[in-house]
Amino acid sequence: MSSIDRWSSIMFIGYAVVAALLAFGLSASAFMTFTRNPQVAGSMTKLGVPDSWLPWLATAKAAGALGLLAGLVVAPLGMAAAVGLVLYFVGAVIAHLRAKDYAVAPVVVLTVLSVAALVLRTASA
Repeated sequence: MSSIDRWSSIMFIGYAVVAALLAFGLSASAFMTFTRNPQVAGSMTKLGVPDSWLPWLATAKAAGALGLLAGLVVAPLGMAAAVGLVLYFVGAVIAHLRAKDYAVAPVVVLTVLSVAALVLRTASA
């Protein structure tokens, strides 16, 4: 096995770990958003997100989770899902900052994990 193949394998394993963890977290968040969990719905209301957006945001999270997992088999799907999640979470950070809600650590972590997924999947393709 060449050093390039070995590097690609290591990057793929990293992607698999990050994608699985992120997909799990996104699935849980999507479920709580779909079911209008009081903590999630309250946070969204505090940010000024209309209640009618919740199903769309939950769908975006669920699609991101599925896309990351599909990316284990089809690299472009994983990359596309990761790009979408980076954009989603950058938007979430902006929404928090605009609402002067500086408790952004969870959203920043999800943004960084999304960037990591994108970098790892791209490096392993």
